[in-house]
Amino acid sequence: MTLDPYPTARREDTADILHGTSVPDPYRWLEDPDSPETKGWLLAQAELFGRERGEQRFKSRIAELLRSGSVGVPAWRGERQFFSRRTPDQEHAVYYVMEPDGTERALVDPMAIDPSGLTTLDAVQPDKEGRLLAYQISVGGDEESVLYVIDVTTGARVEGPIDRCRYSPVAWLPGGEAFYYVRRLPATEVPENETQFHRRVYLHRVGTSTEDDVMIFGEGLKMTNYYGVSVSRDGHWLQVSAHEGTAPRNDLWVADLTASPIERPELTVVQEGVDAQVGLVFGRDGRLYVHTDRDAPRGRVCVTDPVTPGFETWRDLVPEDPEAVLSDFAILDDLERPVMLVGWTRHAISEITVHDLETGERVGEVPTPGLGSIGGISERPEGGHEAWFGYTDNTTPPTIQRYDARTGETTLWASSPGAVEVPPVRTSQVVYRSKDGTDIRMLVISPADDASGPRPTVLYGYGGFGLSMTPGYSASILAWVEAGGVYAIANLRGGGEEGEQWHRAGMLGNKQNVFDDFHAAAEHLIATGVTTPAQLGISGGSNGGLLVGAALTQRPELYAAVVCSAPLLDMVRYEKFGLGATWNVEYGTVEDPEQFGWLHAYSPYHHVRESVPYPATLFTVFQSDTRVHPLHAWKMCAALQHASTGDRPVLLRNETEVGHGARSVSRSVDLSADTLTFLARHTGL
Repeated sequence: MTLDPYPTARREDTADILHGTSVPDPYRWLEDPDSPETKGWLLAQAELFGRERGEQRFKSRIAELLRSGSVGVPAWRGERQFFSRRTPDQEHAVYYVMEPDGTERALVDPMAIDPSGLTTLDAVQPDKEGRLLAYQISVGGDEESVLYVIDVTTGARVEGPIDRCRYSPVAWLPGGEAFYYVRRLPATEVPENETQFHRRVYLHRVGTSTEDDVMIFGEGLKMTNYYGVSVSRDGHWLQVSAHEGTAPRNDLWVADLTASPIERPELTVVQEGVDAQVGLVFGRDGRLYVHTDRDAPRGRVCVTDPVTPGFETWRDLVPEDPEAVLSDFAILDDLERPVMLVGWTRHAISEITVHDLETGERVGEVPTPGLGSIGGISERPEGGHEAWFGYTDNTTPPTIQRYDARTGETTLWASSPGAVEVPPVRTSQVVYRSKDGTDIRMLVISPADDASGPRPTVLYGYGGFGLSMTPGYSASILAWVEAGGVYAIANLRGGGEEGEQWHRAGMLGNKQNVFDDFHAAAEHLIATGVTTPAQLGISGGSNGGLLVGAALTQRPELYAAVVCSAPLLDMVRYEKFGLGATWNVEYGTVEDPEQFGWLHAYSPYHHVRESVPYPATLFTVFQSDTRVHPLHAWKMCAALQHASTGDRPVLLRNETEVGHGARSVSRSVDLSADTLTFLARHTGL
């Protein structure tokens, strides 16, 4: 294969001396997206990618499989039901209300707001009576959510736009006259490089100017804090939580809103300065239910009195399971014997158990459609005997299931609206050993015919932030396997599949465990005859982009092809860009000598070596990404193009007007087709 010459990228002698170590950075000039030199280089890379791209082999099949559409778990407010749904021909899901008589109305349709498809719906929250709906939208992938409120009956706007509401919860007070929410300070009040931070909790009264909003929390705390806020259904209790960045711990306070004014709630500490996570549900029975991993890395549910919510009063209701991670719960109390439904993931597979609400005794389980993933369990806020939950697996588009606690039966409530013919596949969960002897699980999805002999294979992983890789419907995975390939998803340390200890075994100074787990997954697939190094591609995005970046620099001989999407790759300077400063609780900070040592030891950009035959590599980045700046991939791409020998290409796919998160279906299809086509070409599929 003859490659076109790579675009010229000037190498500088730039270097920093950090804790006595010289850290070269030859492509720092690419950190400036507005410089003519960077723009010219990006244009040349786009032209190169266009020439090398070839025909998008999988595009029509991915589009066809995505015609399944989707459906979301309902939120009930009285007899009104709120839910999202995407039909086969829609670019984005639409948010609906269903009236008691069965009449449906669209409340928020991103394509009606913006026919270009660049506007995404980021969050929704109906008020407690179902009369008003707060929703947040952003444009072009920047995730800079703007908040609006509409009247559910008429669709008329009653509030907004309120800007600076990225990642803001909305906690309605009863009656819909006011809500608590989170908003960043204005850019004029903070340093230029800190405009993404400095959040505060405010009280807003509907119909008044935001200038009159009352700040109730956050003053004087860390600039990287994220805040949660919610109000109990009866309006009696307020809870406010604070996370330092993405740290796996939080501080938590409650206030009795009947005993102090809503604009000056008297907050009582539930937990402060404790290395654990805790969340509260104020029960209709007057009890306070506590979901925590404190002294229980896989999670437990405790009960206490909301008047005395401190740790010393907690009593186990559903204790920690030695194997399964407790994910969520719902209370069904319109029964002779009220129950709690508890959601778990056992080695990444979901299940729901039924417990006596008073004693916590396990009294049954909820039938589920298969070995897959369950979305949030939803009940009516006023109580009842029914619950709803989402379900998906590798061959099942999202469905909503209804559980009736009076009969013990689960029935299909709603399906994704599109009829698609899903190819037959075979899914198995295997266990392999990592470098240090730890057992790791991996889901392997292969053609149903299971013909022997190694096949082109894609290995995918994430391994960070306590996020779990669980089974789910994926058009791109199905298209790949249907074409004869194998797709493997490894449940690496750093994720949440086995609880908080599993997460911590892959964060901070333990990050190399994640990379070792991934290399061991590849070696297992090769040793068991699933694939060969010449047929093995790897793929990951965001923190998973860091994973595959480390994989290709640490073990280039093990992989034939790499797709590295929206990645973190310069781990020495990552804190300076995007939301990087909120992730030093996960990775560490270069300000600390020991933590600098961890970061520098694996930072992919700093481990590109001259004259190495690196795997074929495709970087996919998004120009409007405000979480992970594309500069990581730009610099790494230039470094690899300079250093790599052989005939395997290093390419950059730089997409504009999209960001790190949600995008239109057609944009998703294009991206998936390009990445699968690249992987197929370089693994021999």
